[in-house]
Amino acid sequence: MTAQTPHSTEPARTGGRSLTAIVLAAGKGTRMRSDLPKVLHAVAGRTMLGHVLAAASEAGANRIAVVVEPGQEAVAAEIARAAPGASVHPQVERLGTAHAVLAAREALEAGSDDVVIAFGDTPLVTGATLARLRAPLADGAAVAVLAFTSETPTGYGRVLTEGGRVLAIREEKDASAEERAVTLCNAGLMALSGPHALALLTRIGNANAAGEYYLPDAVALAVADGLDVAVVPVDEAEAQGVNDRVQLSVAEATIQARLRRAAQIGGATLVAPETVFLSVDTVLGRDVLVEPHVVFGPKVTVGDRCVIHAFSHLEGATLAQGVQIGPYARLRPGAVLETGSRIGNFVEMKNARLGEGAKANHLTYLGDAEIGPGANVGAGTITCNYDGVNKHRTEIGAGAFIGSNTALVAPVSVGAGAIVGAGSVITASVPADALAIARSRQRIIEGMAGGMRAALQAMKASRSKKN
Repeated sequence: MTAQTPHSTEPARTGGRSLTAIVLAAGKGTRMRSDLPKVLHAVAGRTMLGHVLAAASEAGANRIAVVVEPGQEAVAAEIARAAPGASVHPQVERLGTAHAVLAAREALEAGSDDVVIAFGDTPLVTGATLARLRAPLADGAAVAVLAFTSETPTGYGRVLTEGGRVLAIREEKDASAEERAVTLCNAGLMALSGPHALALLTRIGNANAAGEYYLPDAVALAVADGLDVAVVPVDEAEAQGVNDRVQLSVAEATIQARLRRAAQIGGATLVAPETVFLSVDTVLGRDVLVEPHVVFGPKVTVGDRCVIHAFSHLEGATLAQGVQIGPYARLRPGAVLETGSRIGNFVEMKNARLGEGAKANHLTYLGDAEIGPGANVGAGTITCNYDGVNKHRTEIGAGAFIGSNTALVAPVSVGAGAIVGAGSVITASVPADALAIARSRQRIIEGMAGGMRAALQAMKASRSKKN
Protein backbone atom coordinates (compact mmCIF):
# COMPACT_ATOMS: atom_id res chain seq x y z
CA MET A 1 0.00 0.00 0.00
CA THR A 2 1.21 3.45 -0.84
CA ALA A 3 0.37 6.74 0.85
CA GLN A 4 -0.67 9.35 -1.64
CA THR A 5 1.25 12.57 -1.06
CA PRO A 6 1.46 15.80 -3.04
CA HIS A 7 5.06 16.32 -2.01
CA SER A 8 7.69 14.51 -4.03
CA THR A 9 10.66 13.21 -2.10
CA GLU A 10 13.27 13.30 -4.87
CA PRO A 11 16.74 13.32 -3.32
CA ALA A 12 18.60 16.61 -3.47
CA ARG A 13 22.31 17.09 -4.06
CA THR A 14 22.90 18.16 -0.48
CA GLY A 15 25.90 15.98 0.32
CA GLY A 16 24.87 15.65 3.96
CA ARG A 17 24.68 19.40 4.45
CA SER A 18 22.61 20.64 7.37
CA LEU A 19 19.51 22.73 6.69
CA THR A 20 17.56 25.26 8.73
CA ALA A 21 14.09 25.98 7.35
CA ILE A 22 12.48 29.25 8.40
CA VAL A 23 8.75 29.35 7.71
CA LEU A 24 7.03 32.73 7.88
CA ALA A 25 3.51 32.15 9.19
CA ALA A 26 2.63 35.62 10.47
CA GLY A 27 -0.35 37.42 8.97
CA LYS A 28 -4.03 37.13 9.81
CA GLY A 29 -5.19 37.01 6.20
CA THR A 30 -8.08 39.44 6.37
CA ARG A 31 -9.10 38.61 2.81
CA MET A 32 -10.05 35.13 3.99
CA ARG A 33 -12.94 36.70 5.94
CA SER A 34 -12.41 34.17 8.71
CA ASP A 35 -11.86 33.91 12.45
CA LEU A 36 -9.37 31.14 11.68
CA PRO A 37 -5.74 32.20 11.08
CA LYS A 38 -5.02 32.06 7.37
CA VAL A 39 -2.30 29.40 7.55
CA LEU A 40 -4.66 27.04 9.40
CA HIS A 41 -7.12 26.77 6.53
CA ALA A 42 -6.98 23.21 5.21
CA VAL A 43 -6.15 21.85 1.79
CA ALA A 44 -6.72 18.12 1.22
CA GLY A 45 -7.13 17.47 4.93
CA ARG A 46 -3.95 19.28 6.00
CA THR A 47 -3.48 22.90 7.01
CA MET A 48 -1.58 25.13 4.61
CA LEU A 49 1.09 25.53 7.28
CA GLY A 50 1.19 21.74 7.65
CA HIS A 51 1.88 21.39 3.92
CA VAL A 52 4.82 23.80 4.10
CA LEU A 53 6.25 22.17 7.22
CA ALA A 54 6.01 18.77 5.52
CA ALA A 55 7.79 20.12 2.45
CA ALA A 56 10.58 21.56 4.62
CA SER A 57 11.03 18.21 6.32
CA GLU A 58 11.09 16.39 2.97
CA ALA A 59 13.74 18.82 1.73
CA GLY A 60 16.00 17.64 4.56
CA ALA A 61 15.53 20.28 7.24
CA ASN A 62 17.40 19.44 10.43
CA ARG A 63 15.93 22.46 12.18
CA ILE A 64 12.60 24.20 11.53
CA ALA A 65 11.81 27.65 12.89
CA VAL A 66 8.39 29.22 12.43
CA VAL A 67 7.72 32.95 12.74
CA VAL A 68 4.22 33.78 14.01
CA GLU A 69 2.26 36.72 15.34
CA PRO A 70 2.16 36.94 19.14
CA GLY A 71 -0.83 35.33 20.81
CA GLN A 72 -1.55 32.84 18.02
CA GLU A 73 -2.00 29.81 20.27
CA ALA A 74 -3.83 27.83 17.59
CA VAL A 75 -0.96 28.30 15.16
CA ALA A 76 1.55 27.28 17.83
CA ALA A 77 -0.50 24.16 18.55
CA GLU A 78 -0.53 23.23 14.85
CA ILE A 79 3.25 23.67 14.68
CA ALA A 80 3.68 21.36 17.67
CA ARG A 81 1.40 18.78 16.05
CA ALA A 82 2.74 18.95 12.50
CA ALA A 83 6.45 19.49 13.25
CA PRO A 84 7.35 18.40 16.77
CA GLY A 85 10.61 20.00 17.77
CA ALA A 86 10.15 23.08 15.60
CA SER A 87 10.83 26.37 17.37
CA VAL A 88 8.32 29.22 17.41
CA HIS A 89 9.43 32.86 17.15
CA PRO A 90 7.05 35.82 17.55
CA GLN A 91 7.21 38.76 15.17
CA VAL A 92 5.95 41.63 17.31
CA GLU A 93 6.10 44.25 14.56
CA ARG A 94 5.46 43.55 10.88
CA LEU A 95 8.19 45.47 9.10
CA GLY A 96 8.76 43.28 6.06
CA THR A 97 9.96 39.81 5.14
CA ALA A 98 13.59 40.31 6.12
CA HIS A 99 12.44 41.63 9.49
CA ALA A 100 10.30 38.51 9.85
CA VAL A 101 13.20 36.18 9.10
CA LEU A 102 15.34 37.94 11.71
CA ALA A 103 12.64 37.23 14.29
CA ALA A 104 14.10 33.72 14.12
CA ARG A 105 17.62 35.01 14.66
CA GLU A 106 18.24 32.45 17.39
CA ALA A 107 17.77 29.64 14.87
CA LEU A 108 20.10 31.36 12.41
CA GLU A 109 22.77 31.85 15.05
CA ALA A 110 22.66 28.14 15.88
CA GLY A 111 24.33 27.63 12.51
CA SER A 112 23.75 25.35 9.53
CA ASP A 113 25.13 24.90 6.03
CA ASP A 114 21.94 26.01 4.29
CA VAL A 115 18.96 28.18 5.16
CA VAL A 116 15.68 27.93 3.26
CA ILE A 117 12.99 30.57 3.76
CA ALA A 118 9.39 29.60 2.94
CA PHE A 119 5.93 30.98 3.61
CA GLY A 120 3.08 29.34 5.51
CA ASP A 121 0.49 30.28 2.89
CA THR A 122 2.16 28.53 -0.09
CA PRO A 123 0.84 24.97 0.27
CA LEU A 124 1.62 23.94 -3.31
CA VAL A 125 5.41 24.19 -2.95
CA THR A 126 6.81 20.67 -2.76
CA GLY A 127 9.69 19.20 -0.85
CA ALA A 128 11.39 18.47 -4.17
CA THR A 129 11.23 22.15 -5.11
CA LEU A 130 12.73 23.24 -1.78
CA ALA A 131 15.47 20.66 -2.30
CA ARG A 132 16.18 22.11 -5.77
CA LEU A 133 16.21 25.60 -4.26
CA ARG A 134 18.97 24.73 -1.79
CA ALA A 135 20.99 22.62 -4.22
CA PRO A 136 22.99 25.57 -5.75
CA LEU A 137 24.32 26.37 -2.28
CA ALA A 138 26.28 23.11 -2.35
CA ASP A 139 27.90 24.35 -5.59
CA GLY A 140 29.07 27.60 -3.98
CA ALA A 141 26.15 30.01 -4.39
CA ALA A 142 25.51 32.34 -1.47
CA VAL A 143 21.88 32.98 -2.45
CA ALA A 144 19.36 31.05 -4.52
CA VAL A 145 16.00 32.51 -5.47
CA LEU A 146 12.92 30.74 -6.74
CA ALA A 147 11.56 32.41 -9.86
CA PHE A 148 9.03 31.92 -12.65
CA THR A 149 8.27 33.53 -15.97
CA SER A 150 4.85 35.15 -16.25
CA GLU A 151 3.07 36.74 -19.20
CA THR A 152 1.21 38.92 -16.68
CA PRO A 153 3.89 39.91 -14.16
CA THR A 154 1.97 42.81 -12.62
CA GLY A 155 2.15 42.68 -8.83
CA TYR A 156 5.29 40.55 -8.62
CA GLY A 157 8.83 41.53 -7.80
CA ARG A 158 11.10 41.29 -10.86
CA VAL A 159 14.34 39.32 -11.02
CA LEU A 160 16.79 41.59 -12.83
CA THR A 161 19.60 39.95 -14.79
CA GLU A 162 22.37 41.01 -17.14
CA GLY A 163 24.36 38.66 -19.32
CA GLY A 164 22.98 35.69 -17.44
CA ARG A 165 24.02 37.13 -14.06
CA VAL A 166 21.46 38.04 -11.41
CA LEU A 167 21.76 41.68 -10.35
CA ALA A 168 18.86 42.28 -7.99
CA ILE A 169 15.19 41.72 -7.23
CA ARG A 170 13.06 44.82 -7.52
CA GLU A 171 9.64 45.15 -5.92
CA GLU A 172 7.12 46.46 -8.45
CA LYS A 173 6.38 49.65 -6.54
CA ASP A 174 10.09 50.49 -6.61
CA ALA A 175 10.71 49.38 -10.22
CA SER A 176 11.25 51.61 -13.23
CA ALA A 177 9.09 51.26 -16.33
CA GLU A 178 11.89 49.29 -18.00
CA GLU A 179 12.20 46.96 -15.01
CA ARG A 180 8.44 46.40 -14.91
CA ALA A 181 8.64 45.03 -18.43
CA VAL A 182 10.74 42.12 -17.14
CA THR A 183 8.76 38.83 -17.08
CA LEU A 184 11.06 36.87 -14.73
CA CYS A 185 9.27 37.10 -11.38
CA ASN A 186 10.29 36.48 -7.81
CA ALA A 187 8.38 33.59 -6.22
CA GLY A 188 9.37 34.84 -2.76
CA LEU A 189 11.13 31.72 -1.48
CA MET A 190 14.87 31.94 -1.02
CA ALA A 191 17.84 29.87 0.09
CA LEU A 192 20.88 31.39 1.78
CA SER A 193 24.26 29.93 2.52
CA GLY A 194 24.43 29.45 6.27
CA PRO A 195 27.77 31.25 6.72
CA HIS A 196 26.48 34.28 4.79
CA ALA A 197 22.85 34.37 5.98
CA LEU A 198 23.09 36.65 9.02
CA ALA A 199 25.61 38.97 7.44
CA LEU A 200 23.28 39.57 4.49
CA LEU A 201 20.02 39.76 6.44
CA THR A 202 21.28 42.23 9.05
CA ARG A 203 22.50 44.66 6.35
CA ILE A 204 19.13 44.92 4.62
CA GLY A 205 17.75 48.45 4.94
CA ASN A 206 14.31 49.96 4.48
CA ALA A 207 15.01 52.70 1.93
CA ASN A 208 12.08 51.82 -0.30
CA ALA A 209 8.54 52.98 -1.06
CA ALA A 210 7.02 50.91 1.77
CA GLY A 211 9.71 51.61 4.36
CA GLU A 212 10.05 47.86 4.96
CA TYR A 213 12.97 45.46 5.18
CA TYR A 214 12.69 43.33 2.01
CA LEU A 215 14.16 39.84 2.00
CA PRO A 216 14.85 40.04 -1.79
CA ASP A 217 17.33 42.85 -1.12
CA ALA A 218 19.73 40.12 0.04
CA VAL A 219 20.35 39.46 -3.66
CA ALA A 220 21.78 42.90 -4.44
CA LEU A 221 23.90 42.79 -1.28
CA ALA A 222 25.34 39.39 -2.27
CA VAL A 223 26.10 40.66 -5.77
CA ALA A 224 27.84 43.72 -4.32
CA ASP A 225 29.99 41.39 -2.20
CA GLY A 226 30.99 39.42 -5.29
CA LEU A 227 29.03 36.35 -4.19
CA ASP A 228 27.22 34.01 -6.56
CA VAL A 229 23.43 34.19 -6.85
CA ALA A 230 21.45 31.40 -8.52
CA VAL A 231 17.94 31.43 -9.98
CA VAL A 232 15.94 28.21 -9.61
CA PRO A 233 12.93 27.95 -11.95
CA VAL A 234 9.52 26.90 -10.72
CA ASP A 235 6.09 26.69 -12.32
CA GLU A 236 4.07 29.81 -11.60
CA ALA A 237 1.12 27.78 -10.26
CA GLU A 238 3.27 26.01 -7.65
CA ALA A 239 4.58 29.27 -6.28
CA GLN A 240 1.20 30.86 -5.70
CA GLY A 241 0.25 31.98 -2.21
CA VAL A 242 -3.27 31.73 -0.84
CA ASN A 243 -4.86 34.98 0.28
CA ASP A 244 -8.59 34.39 -0.17
CA ARG A 245 -11.15 31.60 -0.51
CA VAL A 246 -10.93 31.60 -4.30
CA GLN A 247 -7.19 30.95 -4.20
CA LEU A 248 -7.80 28.33 -1.50
CA SER A 249 -10.09 26.44 -3.87
CA VAL A 250 -7.46 26.63 -6.62
CA ALA A 251 -4.87 25.15 -4.26
CA GLU A 252 -7.31 22.39 -3.32
CA ALA A 253 -7.89 21.53 -6.98
CA THR A 254 -4.16 21.43 -7.69
CA ILE A 255 -3.32 19.15 -4.79
CA GLN A 256 -6.30 16.90 -5.52
CA ALA A 257 -5.01 16.47 -9.06
CA ARG A 258 -1.61 15.44 -7.66
CA LEU A 259 -3.17 13.01 -5.21
CA ARG A 260 -5.44 11.41 -7.80
CA ARG A 261 -2.55 10.91 -10.17
CA ALA A 262 -0.43 9.36 -7.41
CA ALA A 263 -3.30 7.04 -6.46
CA GLN A 264 -3.72 5.82 -10.02
CA ILE A 265 0.00 5.36 -10.60
CA GLY A 266 0.08 3.45 -7.30
CA GLY A 267 -2.39 0.86 -8.60
CA ALA A 268 -5.84 2.15 -7.66
CA THR A 269 -8.64 2.62 -10.18
CA LEU A 270 -10.60 5.86 -9.90
CA VAL A 271 -13.59 5.51 -12.21
CA ALA A 272 -14.22 9.27 -12.30
CA PRO A 273 -11.06 10.83 -10.78
CA GLU A 274 -12.36 14.39 -10.86
CA THR A 275 -15.18 13.42 -8.45
CA VAL A 276 -12.99 11.68 -5.87
CA PHE A 277 -11.49 13.75 -3.04
CA LEU A 278 -8.48 12.49 -1.12
CA SER A 279 -6.53 13.60 1.92
CA VAL A 280 -2.76 13.86 1.86
CA ASP A 281 -2.47 10.85 4.18
CA THR A 282 -4.93 8.62 2.31
CA VAL A 283 -3.42 5.16 1.73
CA LEU A 284 -4.83 3.04 -1.10
CA GLY A 285 -3.72 -0.53 -1.80
CA ARG A 286 -3.27 -2.29 -5.12
CA ASP A 287 -6.32 -2.97 -7.27
CA VAL A 288 -8.58 -0.79 -5.15
CA LEU A 289 -11.64 0.35 -7.10
CA VAL A 290 -13.08 3.75 -6.20
CA GLU A 291 -16.38 4.64 -7.83
CA PRO A 292 -17.52 8.24 -8.44
CA HIS A 293 -18.21 10.83 -5.74
CA VAL A 294 -16.22 9.32 -2.87
CA VAL A 295 -14.63 11.49 -0.16
CA PHE A 296 -11.61 10.33 1.86
CA GLY A 297 -11.15 12.40 5.00
CA PRO A 298 -7.95 12.27 7.07
CA LYS A 299 -6.45 9.01 8.38
CA VAL A 300 -7.92 6.45 5.99
CA THR A 301 -6.10 3.25 5.00
CA VAL A 302 -7.60 0.99 2.35
CA GLY A 303 -6.18 -2.49 1.75
CA ASP A 304 -5.68 -4.32 -1.53
CA ARG A 305 -8.66 -5.26 -3.73
CA CYS A 306 -11.20 -3.20 -1.83
CA VAL A 307 -14.22 -1.69 -3.58
CA ILE A 308 -15.49 1.72 -2.50
CA HIS A 309 -18.86 2.22 -4.12
CA ALA A 310 -20.22 5.62 -5.14
CA PHE A 311 -21.13 8.46 -2.76
CA SER A 312 -19.33 7.00 0.25
CA HIS A 313 -17.53 9.08 2.88
CA LEU A 314 -14.59 7.73 4.90
CA GLU A 315 -12.67 9.34 7.76
CA GLY A 316 -10.35 7.78 10.32
CA ALA A 317 -11.11 4.29 9.00
CA THR A 318 -9.03 1.19 8.29
CA LEU A 319 -10.08 -1.36 5.66
CA ALA A 320 -8.31 -4.71 5.30
CA GLN A 321 -8.08 -6.60 2.03
CA GLY A 322 -11.13 -7.36 -0.06
CA VAL A 323 -13.55 -5.11 1.81
CA GLN A 324 -16.56 -3.60 0.06
CA ILE A 325 -18.47 -0.55 1.23
CA GLY A 326 -21.36 1.47 -0.12
CA PRO A 327 -22.86 2.97 -2.09
CA TYR A 328 -23.75 5.79 0.30
CA ALA A 329 -21.75 4.33 3.18
CA ARG A 330 -20.25 6.43 5.94
CA LEU A 331 -17.20 5.37 7.93
CA ARG A 332 -16.38 7.59 10.88
CA PRO A 333 -13.23 7.60 13.05
CA GLY A 334 -12.42 4.25 14.62
CA ALA A 335 -14.16 2.15 11.99
CA VAL A 336 -12.20 -1.03 11.25
CA LEU A 337 -13.31 -3.53 8.60
CA GLU A 338 -11.55 -6.87 8.54
CA THR A 339 -10.77 -8.95 5.45
CA GLY A 340 -13.71 -9.64 3.17
CA SER A 341 -16.26 -7.79 5.29
CA ARG A 342 -18.93 -5.62 3.73
CA ILE A 343 -21.17 -2.72 4.55
CA GLY A 344 -23.80 -1.61 2.07
CA ASN A 345 -25.97 1.35 1.27
CA PHE A 346 -26.79 3.85 4.02
CA VAL A 347 -24.72 2.05 6.67
CA GLU A 348 -22.76 4.11 9.18
CA MET A 349 -19.91 2.88 11.38
CA LYS A 350 -18.16 4.72 14.21
CA ASN A 351 -15.58 3.30 16.61
CA ALA A 352 -16.62 -0.19 15.58
CA ARG A 353 -14.95 -3.30 14.20
CA LEU A 354 -16.54 -5.55 11.58
CA GLY A 355 -14.98 -8.99 11.68
CA GLU A 356 -13.68 -11.04 8.79
CA GLY A 357 -16.47 -11.88 6.34
CA ALA A 358 -19.12 -10.11 8.42
CA LYS A 359 -21.69 -7.94 6.70
CA ALA A 360 -24.22 -5.20 7.30
CA ASN A 361 -25.79 -4.50 3.94
CA HIS A 362 -28.57 -2.00 4.51
CA LEU A 363 -29.66 1.01 6.56
CA THR A 364 -27.71 0.26 9.73
CA TYR A 365 -25.81 2.15 12.44
CA LEU A 366 -22.93 0.39 14.17
CA GLY A 367 -21.40 2.58 16.85
CA ASP A 368 -19.03 1.49 19.65
CA ALA A 369 -19.43 -2.13 18.58
CA GLU A 370 -17.49 -5.32 17.97
CA ILE A 371 -19.00 -7.57 15.32
CA GLY A 372 -17.50 -11.03 15.08
CA PRO A 373 -16.36 -12.88 11.95
CA GLY A 374 -19.13 -14.07 9.67
CA ALA A 375 -21.88 -12.25 11.54
CA ASN A 376 -24.85 -10.85 9.62
CA VAL A 377 -26.50 -7.62 10.70
CA GLY A 378 -29.92 -7.10 9.14
CA ALA A 379 -31.41 -3.96 7.62
CA GLY A 380 -32.47 -1.20 9.98
CA THR A 381 -30.40 -2.47 12.92
CA ILE A 382 -28.91 0.07 15.31
CA THR A 383 -26.59 -0.19 18.27
CA CYS A 384 -28.05 2.17 20.86
CA ASN A 385 -24.68 3.22 22.22
CA TYR A 386 -25.44 6.55 23.93
CA ASP A 387 -27.59 7.03 27.02
CA GLY A 388 -27.39 10.81 26.93
CA VAL A 389 -24.29 10.93 29.13
CA ASN A 390 -22.03 7.94 28.42
CA LYS A 391 -21.17 5.71 25.46
CA HIS A 392 -21.57 1.94 25.80
CA ARG A 393 -20.38 -0.99 23.69
CA THR A 394 -22.21 -3.74 21.88
CA GLU A 395 -20.58 -7.10 21.17
CA ILE A 396 -21.89 -9.49 18.52
CA GLY A 397 -20.26 -12.91 18.35
CA ALA A 398 -18.95 -14.84 15.38
CA GLY A 399 -21.62 -16.16 13.05
CA ALA A 400 -24.46 -14.42 14.87
CA PHE A 401 -27.54 -13.34 12.90
CA ILE A 402 -29.26 -10.08 13.78
CA GLY A 403 -32.73 -9.77 12.23
CA SER A 404 -33.91 -6.63 10.51
CA ASN A 405 -35.12 -3.61 12.46
CA THR A 406 -33.39 -4.63 15.67
CA ALA A 407 -32.31 -2.21 18.39
CA LEU A 408 -29.40 -3.42 20.52
CA VAL A 409 -29.42 -1.33 23.70
CA ALA A 410 -25.85 -1.16 24.94
CA PRO A 411 -24.14 -2.36 26.99
CA VAL A 412 -25.22 -5.70 25.59
CA SER A 413 -23.74 -8.76 23.92
CA VAL A 414 -25.03 -11.35 21.49
CA GLY A 415 -23.17 -14.63 21.66
CA ALA A 416 -21.58 -16.56 18.82
CA GLY A 417 -24.08 -18.26 16.55
CA ALA A 418 -27.08 -16.62 18.26
CA ILE A 419 -30.13 -15.44 16.32
CA VAL A 420 -32.08 -12.29 17.11
CA GLY A 421 -35.58 -12.11 15.65
CA ALA A 422 -36.52 -9.22 13.42
CA GLY A 423 -38.04 -6.19 15.13
CA SER A 424 -36.54 -7.00 18.53
CA VAL A 425 -35.35 -4.54 21.17
CA ILE A 426 -32.52 -6.36 22.95
CA THR A 427 -31.77 -5.04 26.43
CA ALA A 428 -30.20 -8.17 27.96
CA SER A 429 -27.28 -10.20 26.70
CA VAL A 430 -28.06 -13.20 24.48
CA PRO A 431 -26.11 -16.44 25.08
CA ALA A 432 -24.29 -18.24 22.27
CA ASP A 433 -26.52 -20.29 19.95
CA ALA A 434 -29.68 -18.87 21.58
CA LEU A 435 -32.73 -17.39 19.86
CA ALA A 436 -33.84 -14.02 21.18
CA ILE A 437 -37.21 -12.43 20.34
CA ALA A 438 -38.19 -9.21 22.07
CA ARG A 439 -41.36 -7.77 20.55
CA SER A 440 -45.10 -7.55 21.25
CA ARG A 441 -47.21 -10.56 20.36
CA GLN A 442 -49.22 -10.10 17.17
CA ARG A 443 -53.03 -10.03 17.54
CA ILE A 444 -55.54 -10.73 14.72
CA ILE A 445 -59.19 -9.69 15.05
CA GLU A 446 -61.27 -11.11 12.20
CA GLY A 447 -63.60 -8.72 10.34
CA MET A 448 -62.42 -5.65 12.18
CA ALA A 449 -60.84 -3.85 9.20
CA GLY A 450 -64.10 -2.77 7.53
CA GLY A 451 -65.57 -1.15 10.64
CA MET A 452 -62.30 0.58 11.47
CA ARG A 453 -62.00 1.93 7.93
CA ALA A 454 -65.57 3.32 8.03
CA ALA A 455 -64.91 5.06 11.34
CA LEU A 456 -61.76 6.69 9.97
CA GLN A 457 -63.56 7.89 6.84
CA ALA A 458 -66.37 9.40 8.96
CA MET A 459 -63.80 11.32 11.04
CA LYS A 460 -62.16 12.63 7.88
CA ALA A 461 -65.50 13.80 6.44
CA SER A 462 -66.35 15.56 9.71
CA ARG A 463 -63.06 17.52 9.65
CA SER A 464 -63.66 18.52 6.03
CA LYS A 465 -67.08 20.03 6.85
CA LYS A 466 -65.61 22.09 9.70
CA ASN A 467 -62.95 23.51 7.36
